[in-house]
Amino acid sequence: MGGIVGRLFREFAVTLSTAVFVSMIISLTTTPMMCAYLLKNERAAEHGRIYLASEKFFDWVLSLYRGSLHLVLDHTILTLIVLFITIALNAVLIVKIPKGFFPVEDTGAISGSVRGPQDSSFPAMDNSIRQIGAVIKNDPAVQNVIAFTGGGGATNTGSLYVALKPLANRKVSAAQIIDRLRPKLNHLPVASAFLQAVQDLRIGGRSSNAMYQYTLQSDNVKDLSKWAPIILGAMQHLSGLQDVSSDQQNGGLDEVMNYDRVTAAKLGLTAQSLDSTLYSAFGQSEVSIIYTQLNQYYVVLEVAPQYWQSPEGLKDIYLQSSGGNIPLLTVAKGQANTTPLAINHTGLFPSVTVSFNLGANVSLSDATLAIAQMQKRLGAPSTLQGFYAGTLQAYQQSLGTEPVLIVTALLAVYIVLGILYESLVHPLTIISTLPSASVGAMLALLAFKQDLNIISIIGIVLLIGIVKKNAIMMIDFALQAEREEGKKPIDAIFEACMLRFRPILMTTMAALLGALPLALGTGTGYELRRPLGITIVGGLILSQLLTLYTTPVVYLAFDRLRLRMESKTARHPSPAPEAG
Repeated sequence: MGGIVGRLFREFAVTLSTAVFVSMIISLTTTPMMCAYLLKNERAAEHGRIYLASEKFFDWVLSLYRGSLHLVLDHTILTLIVLFITIALNAVLIVKIPKGFFPVEDTGAISGSVRGPQDSSFPAMDNSIRQIGAVIKNDPAVQNVIAFTGGGGATNTGSLYVALKPLANRKVSAAQIIDRLRPKLNHLPVASAFLQAVQDLRIGGRSSNAMYQYTLQSDNVKDLSKWAPIILGAMQHLSGLQDVSSDQQNGGLDEVMNYDRVTAAKLGLTAQSLDSTLYSAFGQSEVSIIYTQLNQYYVVLEVAPQYWQSPEGLKDIYLQSSGGNIPLLTVAKGQANTTPLAINHTGLFPSVTVSFNLGANVSLSDATLAIAQMQKRLGAPSTLQGFYAGTLQAYQQSLGTEPVLIVTALLAVYIVLGILYESLVHPLTIISTLPSASVGAMLALLAFKQDLNIISIIGIVLLIGIVKKNAIMMIDFALQAEREEGKKPIDAIFEACMLRFRPILMTTMAALLGALPLALGTGTGYELRRPLGITIVGGLILSQLLTLYTTPVVYLAFDRLRLRMESKTARHPSPAPEAG
């Protein structure tokens, strides 16, 4: 897998493979040595009440399993039907489960951007951003706020950085803080603030007012200027989307001064003198430097602030001529126009990016589906192309590679097991345990209102390695009993289930309890770890309940199939080659 997502999976694979390799070396060397020195004969030892109670409980569970396994082996068809239903349920859940990219974390910080009207001046933006900062600072969960205007190539923008108090003190998540700040900020005049929680993993490489981006691109600015506001308005009315905004800024104001050169010449004025007067008034020209012993001060020439707040200040500009002071508007006329503050490009073509955040309990897959249906309903022209950008683009790319990842992992498992068992059938018996694990993982995600994201996929890949050990322990013992003791397949697999029940239960419980802190843990950044724990716990629970019964039934079914194929081959032997 390429990109940052591929790098995450690669780190996971390297870490897991290295750990398994080291544990294999230790189990083959250090563990036997420790057993030789530490294990003692405990047949005559007296055990305490806890040991006796636990052994009595285990014997009771084993007796229940023995009786239920007899019942399952007498109704193999019904058990196979349950297995096929589990496989079909995988396909249903994969389509129905909400899908996401990465969980939204609470890292203890919030970032935000401020966008004002396109004709906003610096004083207006400065006053507005101070009000926004004051509202955020008054929230009891906020520790510090940093706010400043400018940046982004426009004067009507600003930025925010909010440091939150420790999670143990504020008791609410960053998303909840943003939700309660949003209505307060929406009532403030002039500028709008867009907040989002700072993430440890930010994939996509495109900054915007929100976490996700949808880009509109066209080969002509006219269609883009017409349809971008229409699509922006439609996305603002989609349920589940919040903080919808656009980077399109084509409503700026400019004032074009048309000189009356004839009248100016009669008054002894030139175009150069008119330009110089206007630049001295509004251009902030440096006219001198005042030097002191310790510092130097630049003297900047401009009119008083009250005269450059609006085009009305042009009425108070006078020109010096031989006949006295002449009002500027006697030799020039102003014409107000609109002009783009910025024209953004993606590649070589002009583009507009609409950014948005997701509402509570809204998955990324639901949002992308709603956007696609919205654009199809609007009937935009063919010259306008819409595509996902930034984080959403990386999400779409990951959707195409994740199925390949799962299939490749299953193929690798099949090949390795086929080589070890020298069989094409027994690896299928082992792989038959995996559908129940993925169903359990997805059902657990649905129960805890989590979406199927990159972290969940890592958990499912991890389950492939954990769950198949149940079937391996059963089948390995059954094959040995058949080959060395000459037992029938049904007797061999039944004995394997009874003798391997304890190690299967022990390894499953160890893995399950080890994943519980991930599933139930709290603290800073727990959102990124929780899907992994939920996936492992849910997959282990359901697979443990089903594979103890489906594995012996599948083993016997494939054994009957093998015998049928061998008898068919014996009845129809291939003809011997003729002697040359």
